[in-house]
Amino acid sequence: MSIHEHLPKPIRRELKEVGWTKAVELAKVARRDREHFKSAIWLHKARSLSTEQFRSEVERELSGQESEPSEIIYFKVYKTQQPVIEQAIDTAALMLGSDKSRGYCLEMICADFLAGAHLEGGNPKVLLFSMLRLFRLLPETEKQEFLRAVAQAA
Repeated sequence: MSIHEHLPKPIRRELKEVGWTKAVELAKVARRDREHFKSAIWLHKARSLSTEQFRSEVERELSGQESEPSEIIYFKVYKTQQPVIEQAIDTAALMLGSDKSRGYCLEMICADFLAGAHLEGGNPKVLLFSMLRLFRLLPETEKQEFLRAVAQAA
């Protein structure tokens, strides 16, 4: 019902052609834009892009940010391991800012591990990749502070 409430009549007739998954995404943009919704443009995008590409396009439009494709990863941990994992993620969240996702916190824990594991006798390219990835994720002020520290050390 929400899809039909928010989409203009001309688009409603063509929903079967684009599919319900894309129709849900169309409704998100239409709900935000209301009378300024550019139905022809969005309908063309819905027809020409894959579902995942269309979702990304809608996300980019609504958030104003590029969204990176995501993947849900499942793995089994033992009950005795869970407190350690939770504590590590919680600690990383405190260090990185509580607004960061658990996935982001886990990535930083892994990047830190890789950086430390490759300090002695490891592959320097992996260490460089980890450091660059960490650098790109820093807020702008911390990037500048990091660059100053590197320049002093060099």
